[in-house]
Amino acid sequence: MRDLIIKLAKTIGKILISPLLILFIFSKNKEVIILDVSQWIKRLDNNKQSSPVWINLLYLLSIYQEFRNVYYYRIKQNDLMGFVLIQGFKILYKECPSLFICSNNIGSGLFIQHGFSTIILAESIGENCSISQQVTIGYNTKGLPIIGNNVSIGAGAKVIGKVTIDDNVKVGANAVVVKNVPKNCVVVGVPAYIVKKNGVKVKEQLV
Repeated sequence: MRDLIIKLAKTIGKILISPLLILFIFSKNKEVIILDVSQWIKRLDNNKQSSPVWINLLYLLSIYQEFRNVYYYRIKQNDLMGFVLIQGFKILYKECPSLFICSNNIGSGLFIQHGFSTIILAESIGENCSISQQVTIGYNTKGLPIIGNNVSIGAGAKVIGKVTIDDNVKVGANAVVVKNVPKNCVVVGVPAYIVKKNGVKVKEQLV
């Protein structure tokens, strides 16, 4: 009985959220949105990968406010009409209020584990980036961060200023990154330093 009620509630949620599909239909960024959906489903419930894209899209929009932030970002990205269209929808279908996505260039597959108190302001972010809660990616007087592909940024981490985080980097929880990070590394600490590089444990300062 409980499973039936849960299934019914999810179905109702998808029906109520279905008007948001209008934005998808008119979007110039359909391919990127589809890749976002695939990445979220893979991380949250890989069993749903075989479901149609529009079903998974409705599922994510109905349950995850953070996904709505990403969705609205894609709809308005380089699309003035999209920016205009989303304004009314935002009133009925609210975003995560403490998640701010302000970057102009973010690759597909952006996944946000929890959006609480998170600011994303980078010069660019590559594909399949994962960001957790209470993360700050922001500028200083020297400029904005550049983040590569397949980067994971843990809860509470800070990435500040004109620094580059290269591909396949994991930034540990509460780390503070103020210097460039080479590819294939794990960094932790305040200020951040390397604890794994190309799969080998090390202890190496960033330069």
